Amino acid sequence: MKVELFYTPGCARCAAAHAALKPTAEQPTDGLVWRALNILAEIDYAVGLGVLTVPAIAIDGELVFSALPTTHQLRAELMRRIVKEA
Repeated sequence: MKVELFYTPGCARCAAAHAALKPTAEQPTDGLVWRALNILAEIDYAVGLGVLTVPAIAIDGELVFSALPTTHQLRAELMRRIVKEA
Protein backbone atom coordinates (compact mmCIF):
# COMPACT_ATOMS: atom_id res chain seq x y z
CA MET A 1 0.00 0.00 0.00
CA LYS A 2 1.29 3.47 -0.87
CA VAL A 3 0.32 6.57 1.11
CA GLU A 4 1.24 9.95 -0.33
CA LEU A 5 1.12 13.20 1.63
CA PHE A 6 1.05 16.30 -0.56
CA TYR A 7 2.63 19.36 1.05
CA THR A 8 4.22 22.70 0.28
CA PRO A 9 7.59 23.75 1.69
CA GLY A 10 7.28 26.03 4.71
CA CYS A 11 3.72 24.93 5.49
CA ALA A 12 3.58 24.44 9.27
CA ARG A 13 0.30 22.52 9.00
CA CYS A 14 1.87 20.17 6.44
CA ALA A 15 4.89 19.54 8.67
CA ALA A 16 2.62 18.80 11.62
CA ALA A 17 0.55 16.44 9.49
CA HIS A 18 3.66 14.56 8.39
CA ALA A 19 4.91 14.24 11.98
CA ALA A 20 1.56 12.97 13.27
CA LEU A 21 0.28 10.86 10.40
CA LYS A 22 3.35 8.97 9.19
CA PRO A 23 3.73 6.93 12.43
CA THR A 24 -0.04 6.32 12.44
CA ALA A 25 0.06 5.00 8.88
CA GLU A 26 3.05 2.76 9.50
CA GLN A 27 1.58 1.14 12.63
CA PRO A 28 -1.11 -1.14 11.20
CA THR A 29 0.40 -1.72 7.78
CA ASP A 30 3.32 -3.97 6.92
CA GLY A 31 5.00 -3.05 3.66
CA LEU A 32 3.51 0.44 3.59
CA VAL A 33 5.30 2.97 1.41
CA TRP A 34 5.03 6.55 2.73
CA ARG A 35 5.85 9.37 0.33
CA ALA A 36 5.86 13.05 1.15
CA LEU A 37 5.41 14.91 -2.14
CA ASN A 38 6.16 18.58 -2.63
CA ILE A 39 3.11 19.68 -4.61
CA LEU A 40 5.18 22.33 -6.40
CA ALA A 41 7.50 19.65 -7.80
CA GLU A 42 4.69 17.15 -8.48
CA ILE A 43 2.00 19.56 -9.70
CA ASP A 44 0.93 17.52 -12.74
CA TYR A 45 0.52 14.35 -10.67
CA ALA A 46 -1.29 16.25 -7.90
CA VAL A 47 -3.70 17.92 -10.32
CA GLY A 48 -4.36 14.58 -11.98
CA LEU A 49 -5.45 13.19 -8.63
CA GLY A 50 -7.61 16.22 -7.89
CA VAL A 51 -5.50 17.76 -5.13
CA LEU A 52 -6.66 21.35 -4.65
CA THR A 53 -5.32 22.13 -1.17
CA VAL A 54 -2.54 20.88 1.08
CA PRO A 55 -2.02 18.87 3.07
CA ALA A 56 -3.86 16.16 1.18
CA ILE A 57 -3.47 12.38 1.23
CA ALA A 58 -3.72 9.84 -1.55
CA ILE A 59 -3.73 6.09 -0.99
CA ASP A 60 -2.70 3.81 -3.83
CA GLY A 61 -3.05 6.61 -6.38
CA GLU A 62 -6.52 7.74 -5.24
CA LEU A 63 -7.15 11.05 -3.46
CA VAL A 64 -8.76 9.94 -0.21
CA PHE A 65 -8.40 12.99 2.03
CA SER A 66 -8.58 16.37 0.33
CA ALA A 67 -8.35 17.96 3.77
CA LEU A 68 -6.20 16.96 6.71
CA PRO A 69 -7.58 13.81 8.38
CA THR A 70 -7.26 13.01 12.04
CA THR A 71 -5.01 10.12 13.00
CA HIS A 72 -8.16 8.12 13.76
CA GLN A 73 -9.61 8.79 10.30
CA LEU A 74 -6.38 7.77 8.56
CA ARG A 75 -6.03 4.62 10.64
CA ALA A 76 -9.67 3.66 9.98
CA GLU A 77 -9.25 4.11 6.22
CA LEU A 78 -6.06 2.05 6.17
CA MET A 79 -7.68 -0.73 8.21
CA ARG A 80 -10.71 -0.74 5.88
CA ARG A 81 -8.39 -1.23 2.91
CA ILE A 82 -6.37 -3.95 4.66
CA VAL A 83 -9.55 -5.90 5.45
CA LYS A 84 -10.82 -5.42 1.89
CA GLU A 85 -7.55 -6.84 0.49
CA ALA A 86 -7.64 -9.90 2.73
